[in-house]
Amino acid sequence: MTSRVQTVCLVLLTAIAVAGALYWLRPLMIPFVLAVFIALILSSIVDFVMRRLKLPRSLALGVTAILAVLAFNLVALVISSSLGQLSANSAAYQAQLGEMLGRVTAWLPEPLSGRLPEADFANLSQLAVGTIGSALLGTTNAIVGILSQSILVLIFVIFLMIGGGDRSKQASGVWRTAEARVKRYLVTKAVISGATGLLVGLTLSLLDIDLALMFGLFAFLLNFIPSVGSLIATLLPLPVVLVSPDVSATTAVLAIAIPGGIQIVIGNIIDPKIMGESLDLHPIVILLSLIFWGMLWGILGTLMAVPITAVAKILLERSAGSRAIAEVMAGRLDSLRSPDGSRDAAG
Repeated sequence: MTSRVQTVCLVLLTAIAVAGALYWLRPLMIPFVLAVFIALILSSIVDFVMRRLKLPRSLALGVTAILAVLAFNLVALVISSSLGQLSANSAAYQAQLGEMLGRVTAWLPEPLSGRLPEADFANLSQLAVGTIGSALLGTTNAIVGILSQSILVLIFVIFLMIGGGDRSKQASGVWRTAEARVKRYLVTKAVISGATGLLVGLTLSLLDIDLALMFGLFAFLLNFIPSVGSLIATLLPLPVVLVSPDVSATTAVLAIAIPGGIQIVIGNIIDPKIMGESLDLHPIVILLSLIFWGMLWGILGTLMAVPITAVAKILLERSAGSRAIAEVMAGRLDSLRSPDGSRDAAG
C-alpha cells in the first residue's frame, strides 16, 4: 500500500512538472503535436493510395501532398470569403438589429420605454453587431492561428512523412499500439467530422444563411471536441441568423433544428457505432482532459486533448507500477483493489 501511494505521488509530481514544461514550450510543442496528428492522418491516406492504386510510396506521398495542399487552400478560401461577406453585410445586420431593438422597446411598459431614446438604438445595435462580429472573428482566429504556424507545422509534417516508413518498421510494441489506436481514432473522427461539416454547410447554404461554409468548417473542427463541440457548432450560427434581414422565422428555426438534428444523429448513433471503445477512456477523463489541455494550449489544446490523453493511457498501462492509473482512466475502479493494478479475471 505504501509503495502504491509513493508511486501515485511521484506520478502527480511528474505530471505537474511536465505540465509546466508543456506550457512554457507551447510555441514549439503545439505545432509539433499538431504535425504529428496531421502526419498520422496523411500516412493513412498514403497507405490507402498505395493499396488501392498500387503505387510506390514516393508517388503515393506526392498524391497525398497534392490533396493536402488543395485542402489547405480550400480552408483559406472559405475563411477569406466568409470574412469578406461578414464585413460587407455589417450595415444590414446593424439595421436589422436596430429594428429588433425597436420592437422589443415597443413591448416594454411606458415608464421603461420612455427612458430609451431612439437615437441610442443605432449605437446599441452597432455595439451588438460588433460583439457578434468579435465572437465570430475570435473563433476564426483559432483557425487563423493554425494557418499562421503553417510553415513550422509543414516542416514537421514533411520530416515525419519522409521518415514514416522506417519509423513504423522500427517502432516498439508500445509505440506501434499507440500509433495504431490514435491513427484509427483520428482517421475515423476526421471522416465523421468531415461528413458532419459537409451536411451542416450544405443545409445552411440551402437555407441561404450567411457564412454557411464557415459554419460548416466550424462544425468539422468543433466535432473533434467531444459533446461540447457539437453544441457550440449548433448554436454558433444563431447570432447571424437573428440579425440577417432576409431570414424568416421558419428559416431561423430550421437553421438551428436541422444542424442540431444532424449533430444528434451523428454524435449519438453513428459515431458510437463506428468509433466504439477504440480509445478506452472514461467520459469524465475525457472531460477533464479537455479542461486540462484547454488551460495549457487554448482551443488547439481542446482539439488535441483526446488523442494526447489516449497516448498517455497506453504508455501508463504498459508499466506495472502505473497500470492502475491507466485502468482508472478507463473507468475500471476495481483495479485499485487488486495487488498489481491489473484487471481481475471477471473484468
